Amino acid sequence: MFDALVAPFLDFEFMRRALAGCLALALGATPVGVFLLLRRMSLMGDAMSHAILPGAALGYLAFGLSLGAMTIGGIVAGLVVVLAAGLVARSSILKEDASLAAFYLMSLAAGVLIVSLRGRNLDLLHVLFGSVLSLDDASLLLIAAITSVTLAALALLYRPLVMECFDPSFLRSVGRWSPVAHYGFLALVVFNLVSGFHALGTLMAVGIMILPAASARLWVRRLPTMLVTASTIAFASGVLGLLASFHLDVPAGPAIVLTAGLAHVTSILIAPGGTLGARLYRRRRHLAA
Repeated sequence: MFDALVAPFLDFEFMRRALAGCLALALGATPVGVFLLLRRMSLMGDAMSHAILPGAALGYLAFGLSLGAMTIGGIVAGLVVVLAAGLVARSSILKEDASLAAFYLMSLAAGVLIVSLRGRNLDLLHVLFGSVLSLDDASLLLIAAITSVTLAALALLYRPLVMECFDPSFLRSVGRWSPVAHYGFLALVVFNLVSGFHALGTLMAVGIMILPAASARLWVRRLPTMLVTASTIAFASGVLGLLASFHLDVPAGPAIVLTAGLAHVTSILIAPGGTLGARLYRRRRHLAA
């Protein structure tokens, strides 16, 4: 048991780096996913993962596998799409989902066009699917820094974000925090997706953001407990996914996300908010009464 569960992390440095990256993502990206879920914007994470692609591609084309260039490019592309979609949604009759869908599709098309103009196959597979087993010091520092900024920002914007989750119109009517909370939160989504693509890729990063949040929603109702539960599920998925990748010789990113998916399916079945679990808990309450 020790050799199977603990020895890989003690014997290999790349496994310890991957574990640290998973912990940072669980503490930063997953709480953001909880607020995305509560604001009924779960699919926004998927859209934004495509929106940052042209910026990362431009950074790669200009400077190669430069962490800084790809990070800055992804952040700029994501923020441009977020701000443009937000401005259109607040100044026209278009809803936010329609506005975001339009801009992220344009951004995705721009990314594909950039790749095609290069005239050769572009090695962006690590951007799309990540390589959590090859995290270096710079990548870990970047992920840790974004996680720290995210936690500080969530602590500062906690009350306005909670109010926006349940009644956005009320927050707009009683204070000036609405645009700060709205655009600040969207910026956090972009930062964490850029952080996540260094470890899991732009596509897989959405999985560690949304799947643990959706699982936690089925188990608990109070928001603070939900944030802790979601981060715990995300980190446990990271640990088990890394171990599965090590022992079965499969890609680490998909293994981590599939583990989170398995936890979600299990939650759907047996959690108090799930299918079978809801009936069981209702029966217990009925018998107790």
